[in-house]
Amino acid sequence: MGTGTVRTQAGDEAADRRREQRGWYFYDWACSVYSTSVLTVFLGPYLTSVARSAADADGFVHPLGIPVRAGSFFAYCVSASVILAILVMPVAGAAADRTGRRKPLLAAAAYTGATATTGLFFLDGHRYLLGGVLLIVANASVAVSMVLYNSYLPLIAPPDERDAVSSRGWAFGYAAGSLVLVANLVLFTAHDSFGVSEATAVRICLASAGLWWGVFTLIPLRRLRDRRTAPTAVPVHGWRQLAATIRDMRGKPLTLAFLLAYLVYNDGIQTVISQASVYGSEELGLSQSTLITAVLMVQVLAVAGALGMGRLARRYGAQRTILGSLVAWAVTLGAGYFLPAGAPVWFFVLAAGIGLVLGGSQALSRSLFSHLVPPGKEAEYFSAYEMSDRGMSWLGPLLFGVTYQLTGSYRDAIISLVAFFAIGFVLLARVPVRQAIHDAGNPVPDRI
Repeated sequence: MGTGTVRTQAGDEAADRRREQRGWYFYDWACSVYSTSVLTVFLGPYLTSVARSAADADGFVHPLGIPVRAGSFFAYCVSASVILAILVMPVAGAAADRTGRRKPLLAAAAYTGATATTGLFFLDGHRYLLGGVLLIVANASVAVSMVLYNSYLPLIAPPDERDAVSSRGWAFGYAAGSLVLVANLVLFTAHDSFGVSEATAVRICLASAGLWWGVFTLIPLRRLRDRRTAPTAVPVHGWRQLAATIRDMRGKPLTLAFLLAYLVYNDGIQTVISQASVYGSEELGLSQSTLITAVLMVQVLAVAGALGMGRLARRYGAQRTILGSLVAWAVTLGAGYFLPAGAPVWFFVLAAGIGLVLGGSQALSRSLFSHLVPPGKEAEYFSAYEMSDRGMSWLGPLLFGVTYQLTGSYRDAIISLVAFFAIGFVLLARVPVRQAIHDAGNPVPDRI
């Protein structure tokens, strides 16, 4: 075979890889609108208001006969969605690795979530239980889909490209979130001009996120390729599959150590994302339009932050860059505790700080973990990783909800989350990532 033929084949492989990477970016573009418009901006305050309208004189609703303070209902639903996701994610991940058929599983999870999100259009009156069920289904579905989506990263990007590819994916997601939030802001603030009520405008914004998710999922489904593998072990289900995955990880203790650190600090990140709008509306008394503007600012700055921290990682390494971002998160939360009520300018300053570290800390965590996954177990390992990603944090929302239920103060609830960043920093700093990558059987990049 001549040199020219080899170069042509290498060029074709590179072109195919770039095409697949560009398709991969578009799933972030598709599903991030759910995380932004639904989970971060509209659903928390709106579902809380619906629950309050259905509450008794003491401010409690009674799902399944259990007394729950209306202000805690949204946080508890986010935590409940984790239970469903934990039963499904390990099975979906193991099935993807065993058969190589990631795309059909990705399509099923994505369109289940998109359908549930679109169904939020019917959340009105006293239908807080409908909103809770749809939230649980949508949140679990996005988590399952992200297991499958993230598992493509080691397959479509060589080690030295992963920080950049992962960062671009997050940047695509935040760009989509920014674009849709602009449209949401126009509709919400000018709802009278469009002939709809404020509540109807919110419901349209919620449903449109589901439609966006479904339409743009078609792009990655066309461009990503399945890697066929020979069938292996008989599948197990739910908790048994998760237990099997964790047992396998025990043979890679440094990978497990990184995962533990990530689950702790990202639980804090995801709780801030999901509860910030509730904090802003209920504790600080800020209007919905102010919250939308602040989240839009976060989305725009997160694009620059994801790309900028990707560049920092090339110079200082992903681990050091993530550690620096955790310090910034803790400082930001501490400042958030002291924000004066009714002062949107300071809330915007806080949002700017969050935006600059949000995308980068998530993107670099994903790419760093991809180096620690043994070949052939990508989706299975990412099922454990996903237990604290994209709204799937569980301990943070639970702590947030319980703190508010006990104290009646969202300030106490928000400051309690600093512990996640402090503990996560200590755990991550103790992981020798080069040795962890070597032990996983992967090549060690020059800078990590």
